[in-house]
Amino acid sequence: MILLAGCTAPTEPQHFDVIIRGGDVYDGLGGVPEKTDVAIHGDRIAKIGDLSAATAEQEIDASGLAVAPGFINMLSWATESLIEDGRGMSDIKQGVTLEVMGEGWSMGPVNDELRALVKSRQVDIEYDITWSTLGEYLEFLENKGISPNVASYVGAATLRMLEVGFDNVRATDEQLARMQDHVRVAMREGAIGVGSSLIYAPGNFANTDELVALMNAAAEYGGRYISHIRSEGDRLEESVEELIHISRVTGAPAEIYHLKASGKPNWRKLENVFALIESAREEGLAITADMYTYPAGATGLDASMPLWVQEGGNEAWFARLENPETRARVKAEMLSEDTDWENLGLHAGADGILFIGFRNPDLRHLIGKTLQEVADMRGVEPVDAAIDLVIEDRSRVSTVYFLMSEENVARKVAQPWMSFGSDAEASAPEGVFLNSSTHPRAYGTFTRVLGKYARDEGVITLQDAIRKMTSLPAANIGIRERGQLTAGFFADIVVFDPDAVQDHATFAKPLQYATGVEHVFVNGEQVLKDGEHTGATPGRVVRGPGWAGWKDSR
Repeated sequence: MILLAGCTAPTEPQHFDVIIRGGDVYDGLGGVPEKTDVAIHGDRIAKIGDLSAATAEQEIDASGLAVAPGFINMLSWATESLIEDGRGMSDIKQGVTLEVMGEGWSMGPVNDELRALVKSRQVDIEYDITWSTLGEYLEFLENKGISPNVASYVGAATLRMLEVGFDNVRATDEQLARMQDHVRVAMREGAIGVGSSLIYAPGNFANTDELVALMNAAAEYGGRYISHIRSEGDRLEESVEELIHISRVTGAPAEIYHLKASGKPNWRKLENVFALIESAREEGLAITADMYTYPAGATGLDASMPLWVQEGGNEAWFARLENPETRARVKAEMLSEDTDWENLGLHAGADGILFIGFRNPDLRHLIGKTLQEVADMRGVEPVDAAIDLVIEDRSRVSTVYFLMSEENVARKVAQPWMSFGSDAEASAPEGVFLNSSTHPRAYGTFTRVLGKYARDEGVITLQDAIRKMTSLPAANIGIRERGQLTAGFFADIVVFDPDAVQDHATFAKPLQYATGVEHVFVNGEQVLKDGEHTGATPGRVVRGPGWAGWKDSR
C-alpha cells in the first residue's frame, strides 16, 4: 500500500472501553482533585478530561466519588494467600492494586532443601513448589490468575538459608559471591532490590558487611534496599543508622519497614528517628519508610526468645526448649532487661500478647486469648506458657504484640516520606482463612488512612493520603507507568466514597471487610464493581528497574 503525502495520523479514538465520568480525580501526585472524566482503553488510561462527546462500552457515574490511582501495599504477605485465593479480597476491597513482597523471606530462589522446609511448614494452605527463582514464582502467580498485581524484593534471609544455612556464622567469600549472583539473577528477572528482616534468625546473623555486599550487587541494576531493621525498640536509633549507612556506601535508596518505636520506654525516640531520616535526606540519600496504622504489631513468639536458642532452624529450637537446663537459661533471658536481642515480649507484657494462630488444631481454642490468660488457665508463669506453646505447636505461634502509642502512629502518618503496608496476607473471611485469626491491618490499613487519619482526624489531607499510597511508593520501588492517573499509564484505578470509606476490622473481630470502595480496575479490567468482586484476575508481575526485558516491553 502506498501512503499519500500529506496524510495525517489517525485521530485519537473517541470510543473507549470504559469511561469513569464526573468524579473528583486525584492524580496521585498530591494536587487538589479535578472534577473530570477518565477513559480506559485496553490496559491503559487513554484520556483524562472532558469526555462528554465520547462513548464507551461501559460507563461509571462517579459523581461525588474520588477517583485515584490504585493503592500500593508496600509490605504484603500475600505470598501464600494468593496461591489459595487469587482474588486478594481483604486488599482489593480497600483499593489495593499492587502487592509488594519480600520482607527478609522471598518465595525464591529455592533449592530442594528449602522446598522441603517450606513444605514441612505448610498448614492450611498447601501447594507444590514448582519454581526455582523468584521471577518464576511471580510468573506462577500471574499464570494461575490473581486480581492484584505483584512485585517482590529478594529476601536476604532466603539467600542466607540457601547458601549459609541457619547457623550464626559469617558467610565465606565463596558463599557471599553465590548470594550476590542470586541477587543479580533476581534483579534481571525484575526484583525491586533486597529486603532484610534483622530481628529474626537466621536473618539477624547477617552483619552489615554482608548486607552491603548484597546491596552492591543489587545496585548494579538500580536495586533498592528495604529492611525490618535490627531493633525497633532499645537500639532503634542505632538500627536506623545501620540502614542509612548501607544506603550511603552502596548509593541505593533505602526504606524502613513498618517504622515504629516499640515499648513505652522507647516511644520518645521517634523524634530522634525523624531527625536521623531528615538529616540523611538533606545529605541527598533517598531514605523513606512505610507503616501500618495500628498501635500493635504481629509476629510470633520467636520474637520473645533469644536468637541463640533458634540457631539451626525450628527443629533445633524445639529440641533446645525441651532440654531443662536450656529452658531455664531461655526463661532467664526472656525476663531480663539486659539483652542484646529484640525482646518484644518484655515490652508488651503478658497482657499485651494476643494469640491469633496455631498450627496445632488442638490449640486453636486459645485464639483470641492473651498470654496472661493462657498462663492463668494452665496455672503457670507466662514465660513457661510461651515456651510450652512453641513446643506443643511446633511453630513460632502467630501473635499480636501491643507495643506502640496511638499518638506516635498519627505522627508517623503525617511524615511526608511515609507510605503504607499491611504486613499481612490478603485473605477472605471464608474457607481455610477461618482456621486462624489475623491482625486487623489485613482488612483495614488503607481505608484507615483515608477514613480515620485523613477525613476524621485531619492528620493529613485526602490528596496527600492518596499520594502516600500511590506515586510515593511507586517512585520508592522504581516501577514504571503506575502510581499516577496519567494518560498512557496502566489503568490501575480505585473509585471510592471519601465520606463513607471506613475500616471495620478490630483486634477482637479482625475478619471484617472495609467499606466505601466502590470500583477497582487492575490493568484496565474491573475487579471490584459496586463493592463486589467480579471474579476477574488480571493481575500481572510488576518488575523493578533491573528487569532485562524493559527494552522490549513497549
